[in-house]
Amino acid sequence: MRSSRRKKKSLPFTKYLISFIILLLVPIVIYFSLNNVKANTNTVSYIAHNHEFKKTEQNFKPFTTSMTLAAIGDILIHSTVYNDAKTGDGYDFKPMIANVKGLLEQSDLTIANQETIVGGTEIGLSTYPSFNSPFEVADAFKDAGVDIVSIANNHTLDRGEKAILSATNYLNKIGMEYTGGYQSPEDKSKIRVLNRNGISIAFLSYTYGTNGIPVPKGKDYLVNLIDMEFIKKDIKEAKKVADVVSVSMHWGNEYQLFPNDYQKQLAQQLADEGVDLIIGHHPHVLQPMDWLTGKNGNQTFVIYSLGNFLSGQMWDYKDIGGVLQIEIVKEVKSKDETLIHIQNPQFTPTFVSNSHIKNFKVVPLQDANSFGLSNASSKYEEMTHHMNQWLEKEQ
Repeated sequence: MRSSRRKKKSLPFTKYLISFIILLLVPIVIYFSLNNVKANTNTVSYIAHNHEFKKTEQNFKPFTTSMTLAAIGDILIHSTVYNDAKTGDGYDFKPMIANVKGLLEQSDLTIANQETIVGGTEIGLSTYPSFNSPFEVADAFKDAGVDIVSIANNHTLDRGEKAILSATNYLNKIGMEYTGGYQSPEDKSKIRVLNRNGISIAFLSYTYGTNGIPVPKGKDYLVNLIDMEFIKKDIKEAKKVADVVSVSMHWGNEYQLFPNDYQKQLAQQLADEGVDLIIGHHPHVLQPMDWLTGKNGNQTFVIYSLGNFLSGQMWDYKDIGGVLQIEIVKEVKSKDETLIHIQNPQFTPTFVSNSHIKNFKVVPLQDANSFGLSNASSKYEEMTHHMNQWLEKEQ
């Protein structure tokens, strides 16, 4: 009996001992757990830091990318053209350029000269000498692949500020860029830069004048006039934000197949400023392509006039235009060295056909025999040689 009682007395003691040990172990476990979490946190932090360090130390890999730029001449919408485009409830110019749409869509980026302001029907359509065209002109060319239009020309102010604002508002609405005429000083200060395939191009545009119509006082932003000191400042700013600088120039003598001395002088000045591309308009006929060497040894491509792309003018080369396509290559050799190559210019002549001042269509000149031009083949050969003659001499 005595031994039995001793056994019973030892049981509470054992319970107390176990409880005491547990109480001692709990803070120890908590301590090591917290330190383990801290250790893991430090490890994660270290790994993340180390990963970031590796990213910044990656070796630079040189690369090369390229794109094609297309340019077309004057979109000069006479009443004969917009009357031919009239539909029941508006205008449709798309059939007029359907035969050359594929040419425009081949390139990554396309610029056109919108010779007549697209102010829309609400302010009244008008023809020579004071033009205003339907909005649908812009719709058709956007549909055909035109990305940006130059609007600095001698007809920019034909219908005043109201037409310019109406036109640029509509271009903004459909997502087509414009350059050379603007809505405000703030709008003018934004250099138009478009990007394709990792290559950025700044588009500038200027005109020799506005047919004697004065620029409204304090509103010189409405149209860019040719002023070399002003142009030099724009080029300098454009170089800061783009790989390539393209300048559209409205210049020269109307209906002359070759550039005059003033055009050549201006072109050389632009080349000396490091411009990459010069795209000419205004003569309404084609003038040749050429390469110029700038004062720093840079090569500048110039096409002195792209002629009329779509217009109501006929005969004496006024119904012949074309599509310029040129390749731009960007070679990034290191973090501090990028080379731009402008190369392989190709020119495809086009023809504006009509039948008794109706059914206007822009077609490849080579195929124009099917559209009423009996000597299309010889004209094609003539104009191809005309446009390339200075390039051929350099080869």
